[in-house]
Amino acid sequence: MNSEKTPENPAPPIGWGLIGASTIAAEHMLGAIRAQAGHEVVAVMSSSAQRGREYARKNAIASVPESLDALLANPQVQAVYISTTNELHKAQVLAAAAAGKHVLCEKPLALTVADAREMLAACQAAGVVMATNHHLRNAATHRKMRELIAQGAIGRPLFARVFHAVYLPAHLQGWRLERPQAGGGVILDITVHDADTLRFLLGAEPVEVVALSHSTALAKQGLEDGVMAVVRFDNGVLAQIHDAFSVRHAQTGIEIHGESGSLVGRNVMTQHPVGEVVLRDARGETLLPIAHENLYVRGVAAFCAAMRGDGPPAASAEDGVRSLATAVAVLHACKTGQRTPVIL
Repeated sequence: MNSEKTPENPAPPIGWGLIGASTIAAEHMLGAIRAQAGHEVVAVMSSSAQRGREYARKNAIASVPESLDALLANPQVQAVYISTTNELHKAQVLAAAAAGKHVLCEKPLALTVADAREMLAACQAAGVVMATNHHLRNAATHRKMRELIAQGAIGRPLFARVFHAVYLPAHLQGWRLERPQAGGGVILDITVHDADTLRFLLGAEPVEVVALSHSTALAKQGLEDGVMAVVRFDNGVLAQIHDAFSVRHAQTGIEIHGESGSLVGRNVMTQHPVGEVVLRDARGETLLPIAHENLYVRGVAAFCAAMRGDGPPAASAEDGVRSLATAVAVLHACKTGQRTPVIL
């Protein structure tokens, strides 16, 4: 029997299952997956069967299994995208690996570094690709900054500053501000992004942190909705981080300051393909050309290529472990008031 792909006998699509009927999947990931030739979302599972059915209807998804086991038993599903609350990630990734499914998981990968390491090991043992959905490293602005830093455009990097203080929209508040057991709080939600972005830009690893956090009227149950931290990297860079869920009118940004110049990214810590990068050096200030593209489409494309054995994903599971380790260190520093090592 001839099973080769021909115009008359096209290859079946690579099927994806959504674990979690989430806002990010609806607003960003569905379109990113459907933008990949030969890939389709074939199933979605939610902890609420009614929500799952309504989500599938709105987003034209054919299958709505009522359990994780049922979704993973579907032979049409070769890959899963996990965007449930943070405390559920570990069990869902382990189950997907056992079922032989490739895994693209939201950050943070887990609530502890040990759990994230276990998830990574399970996927490696199963021979499936596991990646972390760190979207910011796919931004054209950040890729331009990384390129220039590597080329020596600002000399040896010395300092960095990240401004990632935003106002969390009402429809996203919920568990992020009310459920410590689900891994809520701004540090596990946003600081992990900053850690990954700085690692990506600098090509360096965080080694220790100091930090203070606070809670405004938004956060409950002892969770934090604002944090300021300083992270020391193994190349000597000191990075200042400001993250919040409670700031209504600030603009996000990231700065890298070197011995001979500075890179300033404005409005770049965002899910959207926007923002600008300025190079400042002895010649003055230069607005750099940026070819913006959809961050999620680019990230999913890299994941799909990795499934084919064509290069690594944009952010690996190891990247997710390392960004989580930094966030865990920030949490510890906030609780103890002590300088805290980043422990992998």
